Amino acid sequence: MGMDHHPVQNSEVYLLNSTHGPIIPPPSPPSPATPCESELSPPGDDLMSMTPPEFLDSNSMMSRRLATAVHVLGTEATALSHLTRLYESDPTARQGFNDAVEAITRFRGDKGKLVICGVGKSGHIAKKLVATMNSLKIESIYLHPTEALHGDLGTLGKHDTIMLITFSGKTPELLSLIPHFDLATPLIVMTSHTKRATCGIVDLRPDAILLSAPIHQSEADSFGVSAPTTSTTMAIALGDALAMVIANDLHLNIANIFSKYHPGGAIGAASKGPPRVSDIAIPFSDIPEVKSTTSGAEILMSAYRSDNGWVRCGYNTLMSPRRIKSMQPDDLDEPAQLINGLMIPRNEWTTMPLETTLSAAQEMVASMRMTKLAGQYRDDSILVLMDDDEISSVIEIGDVVKQFQSVNGVTLIAS
Repeated sequence: MGMDHHPVQNSEVYLLNSTHGPIIPPPSPPSPATPCESELSPPGDDLMSMTPPEFLDSNSMMSRRLATAVHVLGTEATALSHLTRLYESDPTARQGFNDAVEAITRFRGDKGKLVICGVGKSGHIAKKLVATMNSLKIESIYLHPTEALHGDLGTLGKHDTIMLITFSGKTPELLSLIPHFDLATPLIVMTSHTKRATCGIVDLRPDAILLSAPIHQSEADSFGVSAPTTSTTMAIALGDALAMVIANDLHLNIANIFSKYHPGGAIGAASKGPPRVSDIAIPFSDIPEVKSTTSGAEILMSAYRSDNGWVRCGYNTLMSPRRIKSMQPDDLDEPAQLINGLMIPRNEWTTMPLETTLSAAQEMVASMRMTKLAGQYRDDSILVLMDDDEISSVIEIGDVVKQFQSVNGVTLIAS
């Protein structure tokens, strides 16, 4: 009979020429997109339909690997979507989150700390959250449950807040700690439970704050193994949300706080913004002070003993390292005020605001060195940074120039 044959498309993966079943159960079907996902995502940009056509080639090891990877990513993305909706709409979850923030910020960061405790993977999440909190100037420490029972409970103070991280809500090591916590110390429980009545720790401590981090599907159902994957992602994401909310509550400028507490690496460099003259200048308060009648030899010794090579007379006269090094043998017995060119009075200083960037200072120096005022911008001339009307720090113009040899294509020639 003349029957038409049409290709049939489905979501299953078949292994040809193989008698072995898959190592893990087939991935469960992806969750349907929520209305907001469907409306906001452009055509072809649906997270749940990211599998490229070549994944249908079941003979390819690469295709099978990436199919599994996309399934894991899609499952965790779906779980995050469910968690987001929970905190958008569920009264219990919303109240719990707000109560957690209130407990941690009740002293406005002036006293007390957040003590976070967890076992296994939850312990690693606790340590990560502690690091994030501290980088945002939210004082936090990690408390190991076993060590706590062997003396580390002494780290708890009366102004502290305790957070336990437990997916099951009944981790034995954490349950054993509950009787030893002061009832006056707020207790937060980050767990998969969305109802207080089902959480073992809350049952032991009815006043505990429930911070729900559920998953929409068990990891065994999603991936064929109960390895902490989706659950740890939810805990980390919720911890990040908590940290950012607390930081916003405590600090007027989070970026400045983060920059101060994270000066290293690429993140520190990016958060600091463009380099400023103040980054390399010498604080005025660090400069040793002498009298104008001090001999050249004593000036030289004062500069040598200091960490920066500068010397000053009061608040209106400076002696820079280059000027001091240029003294002649005959100057050593002379009073500083009689040594030609040694002392630089205030009217010869070049002043700039404290926040001046290096590039702006270099550009100004390059421009002025091409005018009749070039003599005021020698390498041993002084640039003083002012914080309002107060002297903040000082630097020789030669040190500003040598940071970069060219600014905007203008070659800077040291005089």
